[in-house]
Amino acid sequence: MNPKYSILLNNLNEQLNFIDLEIDDQIKKCEQAITIILKSINELKKVTTKSNFKTETEEIQFFKEIKPQFTSKLIYFNRVYKIEMKKPNGGNRVLKKYYNNELLKLKAFFDNELEFYQYFRSGSTYLDFKYFFRGKFDIKLVLDSYYFETDTSFATSHDFKVATILANDLIELYIENQLIMLENKENTEKSQRKHNVKMTWTGSKVALVELMYALHTEGVFNNGAADLKEIAEYFEHIFDIDLGQYRRVFLEIRARKSDKTKFITTINEQLLKRMEDSDEVI
Repeated sequence: MNPKYSILLNNLNEQLNFIDLEIDDQIKKCEQAITIILKSINELKKVTTKSNFKTETEEIQFFKEIKPQFTSKLIYFNRVYKIEMKKPNGGNRVLKKYYNNELLKLKAFFDNELEFYQYFRSGSTYLDFKYFFRGKFDIKLVLDSYYFETDTSFATSHDFKVATILANDLIELYIENQLIMLENKENTEKSQRKHNVKMTWTGSKVALVELMYALHTEGVFNNGAADLKEIAEYFEHIFDIDLGQYRRVFLEIRARKSDKTKFITTINEQLLKRMEDSDEVI
């Protein structure tokens, strides 16, 4: 790459990185970025006009590999700006639908430009002279109308398409990140809702150990795959209680001379009584 092009590109990347770090608002970030990129592209055009191209290969390389690195950034920030400006007000469901529709638009471009996309991604060169050499456009290769409105001294029939492909890769990542952020937000909100009400075990530890062993014996956790230690740690966590040496407590429960399942018997009786009382009310 021409050293002058490298300097321009490095300077542009540094300025964009600075904006990314300094500005949180996505719309303002795009506005600043677009202004900087336009200046950089203008400088690139001046350098190109002064130096001109020494060979056809150099010209093709410029429009296929170098210029798209600049214009793809312009396309990217302009598209993100439009996405954010048109973003609807609504909950996560509305926003997810909106962003997924934007992904569909990217897919539509991919489907429409599949042949050229495959040509570019495969590293093919046999049509480069028509795609990336000024004034050598072929109407049979499907030209976008914008080409006829551009400065043909600084454009070829397909350099903008390359830039769009590069930009779309970044836009896809941006949209997917927005969807991930929405998903994480939903999970956080659900988690917060779950922990808004804290349950404290106000019965005896012995009663909880008795219940824990009964539930483990019945195999009601993870289809019976959860072991006793996992259940004990879970109970300690959700009820913020220290069960201590629960195995020894179980031995003491087992050693009772009468009513070994005292707590379970009591809650069984109380539940039956509640059912009976409910029947009477009805």
